[in-house]
Amino acid sequence: MDRSDSALLPGLAVRDEKSIRTLVSTYHASMTRFARTIVGNDRAEEIVQEAWIKAIRALPTFEARSSLRTWLLSIVRNEAISQLCKENREPEVASSDELAERFGPDGQWTAPPNPWSTDNPETLLATKDLQAVISKALESMPEAQRSVLTLNDMEGLSSDEICNILGISASDARVLLHRGRHRLWSASKRIRRVD
Repeated sequence: MDRSDSALLPGLAVRDEKSIRTLVSTYHASMTRFARTIVGNDRAEEIVQEAWIKAIRALPTFEARSSLRTWLLSIVRNEAISQLCKENREPEVASSDELAERFGPDGQWTAPPNPWSTDNPETLLATKDLQAVISKALESMPEAQRSVLTLNDMEGLSSDEICNILGISASDARVLLHRGRHRLWSASKRIRRVD
């Protein structure tokens, strides 16, 4: 457990307002980004608000078997999945490995794309275009791919934490990460061809 989490735990156990404010300011952005991967931009804030309500109610019973971040993201996931199930939509979890040659067993690129430079206005414009293409690619991804990619590449969580939060196996997490990165890589290739 993170040292800053450990320092918060006594206050959180008694629902100290200052400790709760610190918790919210520390993890709200991560929770919202993660919720967006499951339910999209329009519903993410609603899901996170519900997750906060459940988390704050459960704080006195938090056993610290995982980090606060992992625990909170699990609550977000459960709330989002619950809402999707109520709407009779099921999230997709894939399990085949068709892109293994582009990525190593650790989920990292075997041959990463060349770095891009932002030294001139044309490149800056292309970067904005690329960001739009990447955002569109993320939005078009199945929820599971988007979630694994966000938790790994944006939130920096370990494979074990991701598997714990999403309730998937390590091999499924690797496949989903490979597929998500492939979609982003393909999207970035399209924008670079246009230039």
